[in-house]
Amino acid sequence: MKRGTRKPSNQQLRTRKDLLTAASRLMKQGRKPTMDEVAQEALVSRPTAYRYFKSVDALLGEAPVDAAVGKMEDIFVGNTSDDAETRIDEAEAAMHKVTYQNEAHLRVMLANAINRDPGDNSVPRRQNRRIPLIEAALATSRGRFGKKEYETLCSALALVFGTESMIVFRDVLRTDEATARKVKSWAARALVRAALEESAAGSRKKK
Repeated sequence: MKRGTRKPSNQQLRTRKDLLTAASRLMKQGRKPTMDEVAQEALVSRPTAYRYFKSVDALLGEAPVDAAVGKMEDIFVGNTSDDAETRIDEAEAAMHKVTYQNEAHLRVMLANAINRDPGDNSVPRRQNRRIPLIEAALATSRGRFGKKEYETLCSALALVFGTESMIVFRDVLRTDEATARKVKSWAARALVRAALEESAAGSRKKK
């Protein structure tokens, strides 16, 4: 496998999540915890904590975002609709709201991720929040997509969801939040329709 392509393990993702959760708990006490305190609360060593976060400020900057976002995929609990377009639009709307509400923290988090060595894949650089949400939105319609189309759709939607998209609308396009949401809604729905059409066409060719 080429350098830079290895995916973080589930254990690595859990460790990173544990550090963020521990930091949130300590910050709720009304003080700024040290990295030693966070590591102890998360039941990991100090060197391990520093492998995931280069400084305590980077960790504490991301912790409020992690707490605010939570498990966003839970918005679909009990929702049995198989309308892929609508569910994806609802997912993007939820992430859009959280992203704009936490813009300052997310900018700091993104800067910390960018400043890391791009060749260092020893630990995950960021928590993957958008893909679980996208997959939850598509769960009830998964059978309507071919494997290739589904994977391509998830990757394409990941470009529409989240912090980077907000930065483009804010800084590059100078677009207000409401307009940004309308454009992203249009794009997300268009991507779902395209994937469904390609999947249907592929199924017809196999017959």
